[in-house]
Amino acid sequence: MITRKKFITQTGLASAAALLLPNALFAKPKYKIGLQLYSLRDQIGNDIKGVIAKAAKAGYQELETFGYDPNKGFFGLKPKELKETLAANGMTTPSGHYGLDSYLGTANQEVLKVYIDVAKNAGQDYITIPYIGAELRKTKDDFKNLAEKMNSAAEICKKSGLKLAYHNHDFEFKPIDGTMLYDVLLKETEPKLVSFEMDIYWVVRAGQDPVQLIDQHPGRFHMWHIKDMDKNKPELNTEVGSGSIDFKKIFTKAKKAGLKHIFMEQENFTNIDPYKSIAQSAHYIKTILL
Repeated sequence: MITRKKFITQTGLASAAALLLPNALFAKPKYKIGLQLYSLRDQIGNDIKGVIAKAAKAGYQELETFGYDPNKGFFGLKPKELKETLAANGMTTPSGHYGLDSYLGTANQEVLKVYIDVAKNAGQDYITIPYIGAELRKTKDDFKNLAEKMNSAAEICKKSGLKLAYHNHDFEFKPIDGTMLYDVLLKETEPKLVSFEMDIYWVVRAGQDPVQLIDQHPGRFHMWHIKDMDKNKPELNTEVGSGSIDFKKIFTKAKKAGLKHIFMEQENFTNIDPYKSIAQSAHYIKTILL
């Protein structure tokens, strides 16, 4: 039984701790600044190591991969070599984009198993589906089938200590027979198994509200793609903080979203050096959003 005296003593100690450690109790979650490697696809050539070094110099601490090739690896680097190169530049890779249409279409586990091995050797936590081919998403029944396959793939990933995530574009929000693919995926996939990487630009481009999505599905969006929309040409990206998307408002929902990783991505650069562009975005994210 807790006596009045003991209660007062305990609460007094707790209050003292709160005064001594305000940052520990009330600080915002800390996020590393990540970059989706696709942003620098035109710069890679035969110098992936140089691109990684420049990305680190621009202020990035995490890298999300794309473009793994069974013969060439990550642009010439084997998964373990990629991990070592990133470590040498103070970086890690928590997520990679891996096309899984073969599994989502026919449940062929071989490709998925290859990607699981690649991700583990690279030090990644997430296998992220970047896109779904149009032939797999023609009907409402297709939508449900995709959700089922994602649950199954996520179970396989879990056995290897990995997580499955899904990255959106805008087609997920275009209704077929009154139903949106994104709604089905969010409702039919298992929250404990399947995470979502919200590409905020594409959500806004589709006429949707990222804040509303987070409020409706709290805890589902473990990763975000941060790319801004050009104010005059919405089909183009621009440096984060220079466009029309209100990231300050969206970042107030980071905790509710279940956010763990952020990746800046810019699909096109207009009249600016790409490395200067990504450095500008990193600075804005670090000083204004985080």
